[in-house]
Amino acid sequence: MQKSPHITIVIPTYNEKDSLTELVEHIHALGIENLHMVVVDDDSPDGTGALADTLSQKFPLSVIHRPTKEGLGNAYTHAFHEILKSSPDNSAIIIQMDADLSHNPSDIPRFLERIQTCDIVLGSRYIPGGGVENWDIVRRLISRFGNTYASFVLGLPYRDVTSGYKCFRPEVLQEIDLSSVSSTGYNFQIETTYLAHKKWFRIREIPILFTERKFGKSKFHIGIMLESFWKVLLLRFKNRNNSKFT
Repeated sequence: MQKSPHITIVIPTYNEKDSLTELVEHIHALGIENLHMVVVDDDSPDGTGALADTLSQKFPLSVIHRPTKEGLGNAYTHAFHEILKSSPDNSAIIIQMDADLSHNPSDIPRFLERIQTCDIVLGSRYIPGGGVENWDIVRRLISRFGNTYASFVLGLPYRDVTSGYKCFRPEVLQEIDLSSVSSTGYNFQIETTYLAHKKWFRIREIPILFTERKFGKSKFHIGIMLESFWKVLLLRFKNRNNSKFT
């Protein structure tokens, strides 16, 4: 009988105390075999790290405590390195998701089903069946523009390259060389997808419904948009000599 793969879910946190317990309980209730959760906390002032430690006593969860807030991309990279080191046989399927309940844990089984026939699964808001709830028109337009701009500049055929709900086979994260990823913020989502695409990994999208956070304050701000604008250009120019689109 084939052994079930290890499923590791990476959840970066910064001031997510109000939503973390509900999220962990929901994921655990799915009853997924060989499941483990990793919370990466950047010294949240609200005590999220301490709460995660408490939850780890009851659920299959470990906590990475980082002394300062270093950005979303750095949090994911840190966790991915640790997971790959602990899984030398490449048996771990890795899912990344937000801690604020914007990403519905009930979608996880669909990610795991789809990853059986590809290398990366993107949770997409912008394919049939996907969508967004509780965003105003400005946020919707910014998101749409950001995806269209990044896809055009980088030559990507995907509808939601800024999605933070993703599933990876471990060899993808090894091959794209995480140490070379330069984005520390939300542009990390675009950069990892782009690097995987350039390596000819099979990337597929599944529809998700993104729901604006119920607790706390959104971390989106104008700086995120500006970072993505110029970092996308840097990615294109950096890789113009070896991109399959040149």
